[in-house]
Amino acid sequence: MARILIIDDSPSQLYGMQKIVEKLGHETILTEDGKEGIQIAREQLPDLILMDVVMPDLNGFQATRKISKDERTAHIPIIIVTTKKLETDRVWGLRQGAKEYLVKPVTDKALKQVLEAHLPQS
Repeated sequence: MARILIIDDSPSQLYGMQKIVEKLGHETILTEDGKEGIQIAREQLPDLILMDVVMPDLNGFQATRKISKDERTAHIPIIIVTTKKLETDRVWGLRQGAKEYLVKPVTDKALKQVLEAHLPQS
């Protein structure tokens, strides 16, 4: 079982991703705020992060950059999960340090594939 940090300012999106991740047998840590997400990543060192982009104050691109550039958290795979579907957004997200870029709505199957690809096999 892995610990997955989900950062999304939409309670319904948080709930939906939490249900999928927990159904796959993983533990979830939830936050609706990019700044708090960075703090949680540093303190709890989750196995993977699911990151929204469109959030107030600190957006997901900024939070991804901070987490991926910090030596304490750089090893944590970040998967961007967003409504931003332009190719330029995807490229920018990957340049900030994300390992994958998924466009909402995300299916159970797509999320499972990404988790399997980026979590250590037990």
